[in-house]
Amino acid sequence: MLLAIDAGNTNTEFAVMEGGEILGSWRISTDSQRTADEYGVWLLQLLSISNIERSAIDGAIIACVVPESLFNLRGLCDKYFGTKPMVVGDPALDLGISADIERPAEVGADRLVTALAAREKFGNNLIVIDFGTATTFDVVDEKGDFAGGVIAPGINLSIKSLYMAAAKLPRVDIRPTQSVIARSTVPAMQSGVFWGYIGMIEGLVARMRAELDRPVTIVATGGLATMFAGATSVIENIDKTLILSGLSLIYYRNKGK
Repeated sequence: MLLAIDAGNTNTEFAVMEGGEILGSWRISTDSQRTADEYGVWLLQLLSISNIERSAIDGAIIACVVPESLFNLRGLCDKYFGTKPMVVGDPALDLGISADIERPAEVGADRLVTALAAREKFGNNLIVIDFGTATTFDVVDEKGDFAGGVIAPGINLSIKSLYMAAAKLPRVDIRPTQSVIARSTVPAMQSGVFWGYIGMIEGLVARMRAELDRPVTIVATGGLATMFAGATSVIENIDKTLILSGLSLIYYRNKGK
């Protein structure tokens, strides 16, 4: 079995996979000060609850965009599972996808892994929208390469900024409103955030399609993908587990090398 770890800016997801199938997955807030032992105690309890034997895990792979967290995640794999993890970003690792941009080394590990998984499932000529801490719009070109994209503030960052910058505005949750025009403060904020975000999605996709000047398929991933896909016809496909699928693909591509 494979332990796949996606360490993002806000949350870190751990998944146990076998043959590309997710047997269990769990999230914890990303904290660069969390030790390997803290990860181990937490994760071993969850594995036990899910009836997954620690000894059955014989491989691990990590995608991490928080460099300070990587040391302890490596330590977790080594100390508690007896395996040296593959790490996306290691020059020796064959990702199976090229970054056709000006500075390939600057691309986040999560973006490349997600683009790879989307290409394997949906083919070339894609725009992949990932709803995370930031919302990214990434292009997979006609050759199947990662070809750049757009990085926008995530919707939770937008809500937090609004709440922190305006003294009289409360913190609100994310939800679609029945009408755009609201008659009280909280629905007005919810409308502005949600429908404003829909407008951004539709506007950016339209501009990207015009620049690419060829047919592209729009794929959405991330925890909020389903909510936004239900409010716009721009999003054509949803797969909330693309990054885990991509990590599995990369692991088995490099296993034994």
